[in-house]
Amino acid sequence: MNPFSLTDKTILITGASSGIGKATAILCAEMGAKLVICGRDKERLESVLAELKPNEHQLFLGDLTAPENIDSLMEQLPALDGVVMSAGKGITVPIQFASREKLDDVFNTNFFASVELLRQLIRKKKLNNAASVVIILSIGGTRRFLTGNAVYGSTKAALEAIVKYAAIELASKQIRVNGICPGMVRTPFIGKGALTEEQYQKDMQTYPLKRYGEPEDIANGAVYLLSDAASWVTGHSLVIDGGVTIN
Repeated sequence: MNPFSLTDKTILITGASSGIGKATAILCAEMGAKLVICGRDKERLESVLAELKPNEHQLFLGDLTAPENIDSLMEQLPALDGVVMSAGKGITVPIQFASREKLDDVFNTNFFASVELLRQLIRKKKLNNAASVVIILSIGGTRRFLTGNAVYGSTKAALEAIVKYAAIELASKQIRVNGICPGMVRTPFIGKGALTEEQYQKDMQTYPLKRYGEPEDIANGAVYLLSDAASWVTGHSLVIDGGVTIN
């Protein structure tokens, strides 16, 4: 018996076309799960689907900030044993330049789309009893506060609150809801921000383990929370950050 196995579990993964979502999809498939992977980039999502073995997985192409796409997804979804909400976007901007337009853009992707997806999964009874929901958060939400990260961090802080409330509300069905708070992870987000490579290298030295995370580091945590090994874990925010928040 392997309590970390995902054999016979059907799992939805959003943001599966790159970064943490892609790594999680590949690892979940290797651990025996049957997947529905969701993303906005057709070419990249199809590339991920081609990497998943065996070939029994499904693809859903769509932007989940659009309610009609969530409705369409609900119509196609089988009953689920797990969900990983990994879709998200970042922004680096000081508060004085954080216009309502920028706030709405990041909150729509990181917060509102995830909450609406969870709401519809519950309403449409798409979550099996004892299912596991995993939401990718950030240490930037409630544990590490850097200049320019207020908008992104606030979306993740709001999501972390949803994790706690949903864990309480769904506990009667033995449905677990947890989050993962990564530190800096080498995903496509890096390089799109305001920092130079030299600044990233300097920041990396503030981590006790002297490196940023890899997407697989976070995927390992997601598999644990999805698996029966975490059957008594709910409402928890699992910090995977190379030790930076203990400094």
